[in-house]
Amino acid sequence: MPAGKHKSRTFRRVHVRTPGSKSVVHYRKRKPKAAKCGECGAVLKGVPRERPYKMNNMPKTKKRPERPYGGNFCSKCMRRAVITKVRTVKKAEEKAKK
Repeated sequence: MPAGKHKSRTFRRVHVRTPGSKSVVHYRKRKPKAAKCGECGAVLKGVPRERPYKMNNMPKTKKRPERPYGGNFCSKCMRRAVITKVRTVKKAEEKAKK
């Protein structure tokens, strides 16, 4: 019989084989949902789905992709944002020249 705190589905049940070849159930915390793109809501690739204490111990380069808006926008939305930004800057420069 599980302890009272393990009766809820807050914990996931993991079947583990012990060294004495006995199968037991361990209770582990669930992982959080996957990170989503701020623009389109797609799941972000390259962003791990880990518990906060593991994310804190992870190096910064492992937490998000190394590109502009990495960890906030997916690659498609990032490209779109960069292109629109460049276009507005170019238009502003052309107006300044005139």
